[in-house]
Amino acid sequence: MSHGGSDAIAQDRNQGRSMVISRNGIVAAESPLAAQAGVQILERGGNAVDAAVAANAMMGLVAPMSNGSGGDLFAIVYDAKSGKLYGLNASGWAPAGLTIEFLKNQGFHDMPEQGVQSVTVPGAVDGWQKLLDRFGKKKLSEVLAPAIRTAEDGFPVTEWISGLWAANAEFLRGNEAAARTYLPDNKPPALGQIFRNADLARSLRLIAQGGRDAFYKGEIAKSIVETSRRHGGTLAEKDFAEFSSEWVDPISTTYRGWRVYEMPPNSQGLAALEMLNIMETFPLDKSGLNTAATLHTMIEAKKLAYADLIRYIGDPKFSTLPVSQLLSKEFATARAKQIDPNKANCNVGPATSLPGSSTIYLSTVDRDGNMVSLIQSNYRGMGSGIVVPGLGFMFQDRGELFSMDPQHANVYAPGKRPFHTIIPGFVMKDGKPWEAFGVMGGGMQPQGHVQVLSNQIDFGLNVQEAGDASRWQHEGDNEPTGEKMTESGGYVEVESGIPYETVRELRKKGHDVRFDVGGYGGYQAIKVEMHDGQRVYV
Repeated sequence: MSHGGSDAIAQDRNQGRSMVISRNGIVAAESPLAAQAGVQILERGGNAVDAAVAANAMMGLVAPMSNGSGGDLFAIVYDAKSGKLYGLNASGWAPAGLTIEFLKNQGFHDMPEQGVQSVTVPGAVDGWQKLLDRFGKKKLSEVLAPAIRTAEDGFPVTEWISGLWAANAEFLRGNEAAARTYLPDNKPPALGQIFRNADLARSLRLIAQGGRDAFYKGEIAKSIVETSRRHGGTLAEKDFAEFSSEWVDPISTTYRGWRVYEMPPNSQGLAALEMLNIMETFPLDKSGLNTAATLHTMIEAKKLAYADLIRYIGDPKFSTLPVSQLLSKEFATARAKQIDPNKANCNVGPATSLPGSSTIYLSTVDRDGNMVSLIQSNYRGMGSGIVVPGLGFMFQDRGELFSMDPQHANVYAPGKRPFHTIIPGFVMKDGKPWEAFGVMGGGMQPQGHVQVLSNQIDFGLNVQEAGDASRWQHEGDNEPTGEKMTESGGYVEVESGIPYETVRELRKKGHDVRFDVGGYGGYQAIKVEMHDGQRVYV
């Protein structure tokens, strides 16, 4: 039997991995253990929402340098019964007792990057409860069971995770409880080493038994507040007791006939949608995949969209945001006219970049067609660096993303939600679900969203090829923290695989192009396809 045909197909493919295809449901997650946890819930009669929470809880165990119970969460849910999309903003707010004056008296001129003053109320656990209460079929105790069991029994640390763990080792040693939790024998777990987290298992068991109130009103909240006070923080029990995540309407635009949904502010989803609107005015399919003309257009669109985002972004409860105006096609057409096809714009905004965040994304779908696009994060590395003794998880440092500029829409205020980098994405076509997707990595996320969508819509790549294709990212804009752009217009990092001819042409246009091996964001997606009248998930 000849294998010549299959060999030729394999050689011609532009993807490094095969697509997974199913009729009954899929869980797309960074860790196989998380995907397995979600699939177990599906097999036991749970739906896509149940599976998403189970997978997220497992990710908090196996990738603690990216996410966990001490972080925030955003999700977009497609409910097959109603045919509608629902957004959940489970990002936490700043402590009521922390003020700019307090921070300035402690010597801070900018928001602290880590430490107790960077901690906002974690929203993830309340988000889990909200998701299950509205759309789930299983109890919280059932969906947390796989993570609890694995935390107690242990799991072998993978190569990628062991490297990230090692990179955070010195940072973890700065907090006694963090070192005791994450550095067995004072060393980061090595490849293949079995890691257990009995403290996290206990915390998850408390949440499983008592629901979200166990975290926000019970023993866990009290322990968090005590630790905050011991470190000089201002978190109070009232900050936790009054917290609630919110159901919101996702914002959207159309891109060449597809409707793309993102989360509204305080997230940066607005930037991805404005980029798409600007890109739509250019015939990218004719200029070609990863050519200088295509990348130049996309980079310039990013600069324009981010300049608008930074000017207006903030918690909508504290400032008026002109979302509809920024997403209008007329506005995009006017902005697109500012793009010179032969020259990089170095004066879009007055360049430091958002630091790469540690984030996880996952998507799920079940046999009934319910879908979830969920993203969760600690923000910078392992978050604030603070672990409460006995709880087994790290606290986020999302407060870092406030500004201390009183004129800025994202200026710090007690009870306010900070600007957020994490964004889940969702696409509809002809009124039906087309894809749940996400790209991780701080300021890379809107750029990653538009690249994987353009790869599919403009250039016909499949869902795996779209993620495997080489990516780029522009760094150097005004930031929501108040940092200003340099006169150089920032720089563009390109991944291996971008043609060098493209790089040369971009440099001729005035772009500062650099090569980098990392920072382009992980990617997961689930696409809905119809074959012979049957719905399949890819």
